[in-house]
Amino acid sequence: MSDYVANTEKDVKDMLAEIGIKHIEELFADIKPHQRPRSFDLPEGMSEFEVLRHLKGLSAKNAANLICFVGAGFYDHFIPSIVGHLSSRSEFYTAYTPYQPECSQGTLQAIYEYQSAICRLTGMEVANASLYDGGTALYEAMMMARRATGRNKVLVDDAVNPIYRTILYSYTKNLDIEFVEIPVTHGQTDRGSIKKHLDNNTACIILQNPNFFGAIDDHADIAEDAHKAGALVVESAYPIALGLLKTPGEMGADIVTGEGQSLGLPLSFGGPYLGFMAAKKDLARKMPGRIVGATIDGQGKQGFVLTLQAREQHIRREKATSNICSNEALCALRALVYMSSLGKTGLKELAQLNYEKAEFAKSLLSKIKGVSVKQSSPTFNEFTVVLPKDPAEVVAAMIEKGFAAGFPIGRYYKDMADYMIVAVTEKRTREEIVRYAESLESVLWS
Repeated sequence: MSDYVANTEKDVKDMLAEIGIKHIEELFADIKPHQRPRSFDLPEGMSEFEVLRHLKGLSAKNAANLICFVGAGFYDHFIPSIVGHLSSRSEFYTAYTPYQPECSQGTLQAIYEYQSAICRLTGMEVANASLYDGGTALYEAMMMARRATGRNKVLVDDAVNPIYRTILYSYTKNLDIEFVEIPVTHGQTDRGSIKKHLDNNTACIILQNPNFFGAIDDHADIAEDAHKAGALVVESAYPIALGLLKTPGEMGADIVTGEGQSLGLPLSFGGPYLGFMAAKKDLARKMPGRIVGATIDGQGKQGFVLTLQAREQHIRREKATSNICSNEALCALRALVYMSSLGKTGLKELAQLNYEKAEFAKSLLSKIKGVSVKQSSPTFNEFTVVLPKDPAEVVAAMIEKGFAAGFPIGRYYKDMADYMIVAVTEKRTREEIVRYAESLESVLWS
């Protein structure tokens, strides 16, 4: 027991007895012995020169120069220089939650503009000031729907990103929620299965567009059925795709979430990322996090304040609206600068580029012997292929040729062991796409 923990031996024994164990070591029983730390001994100190040389050596082991065709929720988009330039200003990157509006007007206005941009992008009425990432935002949306409806059953489309679904089930493992997974039919949501399971205990239906396989769908009919049953619709959206596609708001979604990484955030080995959330206005008080609003001060000047800040986890603990939301304002700022630098027309052009380059890649891959490009549904910049060899082996071989070839999905869908998802962004040149196809053919048949 640490000398810095103010617990007596009796305190420790009483707490262990309360949870039904005898020794603190039992708390770590789920961690396999070979995965536990063997030693906390630190190496001898190094000079600045030695540390830099060591770190550069480690970084050189990363496959930093691969041409990326991997997607599955996180994408290799071009980030304009202005995004890093503005978000690196010290008045932004040193700020946290702007509790004091009199000294936080810049940050508050940036968050307000970010919320406004997300509302326009999704076709919704209100947005919060960001969440951790797309997966936890989806969990928060599901909990919102439960609070709003007082119901306990959740229908989840099986084509929702399986990484998000893993997060969803992990966070709710100890909660009494009835989850029903809806199977995918030809790459799209099975309407018949939804109607079969939709009842007066259904809190929400969770959908994604484009879905994990890249398929585009119009969920307006599902939303109509859900609303007739008193259920809500939660839609996970890819923000770049919204430059071309019908917005979730137009399709009747009640809550929209998504991963904001594609809006000016680098891949960075998995974070920090940005979860965005928008909803219909009547759900505003059910939202986690905070909402910035515009107001008028005593002198008649426009100002910005935190109008809603559901941070009651400080005092309400397990009864709080949320216990995992925090302020991702710096990431949200990058998203705002990115969207502002592109503008409405630029976002449409960017989305069109992504679509056209993906279609070009599909046309080349479909000509390779043994490769089947799934064509049952329209796609945006991501699509599914079936390979004549183990996709994991193909990906490993493609690394040697300089490509991150795609995302094998057999680990998430047992009946799709030969399937791989390929993503094509605006960064991929015609030459790169051609070389990718040639290299894939070589790996498959050489």
